Amino acid sequence: MGERTKYTPGTFSWTDLTTSDQDAAKQFYGQLFGWTAIDNPVGDGVVYSMMQLDGKDVAAISPQPQQQADAGVPPLWNSYITVESADEAADRAQKLGGTVHAPPFDVMDVGRMAVIQDPQGAFFMPWEPKQHFGASLVNVAGALSWNELASPDPDGSADFYRELFGWKIEPFEGMDGYLGIQTSDGHSNGGIRAAAENEPTYWLVYFGSDDAEAGAARATELGATVLAAMDIGVGKIAALQDPQGAVFALYAGRFDD
Repeated sequence: MGERTKYTPGTFSWTDLTTSDQDAAKQFYGQLFGWTAIDNPVGDGVVYSMMQLDGKDVAAISPQPQQQADAGVPPLWNSYITVESADEAADRAQKLGGTVHAPPFDVMDVGRMAVIQDPQGAFFMPWEPKQHFGASLVNVAGALSWNELASPDPDGSADFYRELFGWKIEPFEGMDGYLGIQTSDGHSNGGIRAAAENEPTYWLVYFGSDDAEAGAARATELGATVLAAMDIGVGKIAALQDPQGAVFALYAGRFDD
């Protein structure tokens, strides 16, 4: 079981969904993954719904900020990366060519974060943990299992993230053109691939599945759209768009501990 109580700096540790219909999204993912919701008021009538699997925090669902909706940003899954200091990470990212869209700020007493766009255009959030360290369960069915960057310049992206987080990024064995990411302590931490034609630059969040084909079929029954499905050798994957428009993926195969 991939239970966690802390994360090494530079590790993907949390994901949350900002969506146009929070209640519908909670119902969709609850039926798909067996998640239950713990609703936490966070002010101004906003609720941050902590999604749990077997009583362990695995993700969250929240309303899309109005400024994102006004700008035409679709609902999306956000990728958080643990850091020792959100302020230092934001400053370093900017020096490396990234854009700080939201300077570091405290999230009540649970952590400190920033919103950063890398030089190729993908957004991510450095997370400095306080009371909330991240997901309590990963690398099992229904939990965060992989983060994958679709980039118009994979080598340029690799250079940026190597310098920012100290990642080891090298060709992934058995997958032509795919770059595997390892943290500074040698653990697998996602991948980088070339974006397809007309595909945006973004971090794609994968959730574990016992059966990607069956999971995709169930998601379709619940109103999702299958964007792609394939056998990648080490497992099977399916990229999906939920009923509100957020893109995510399923992975069924061997999981890291």
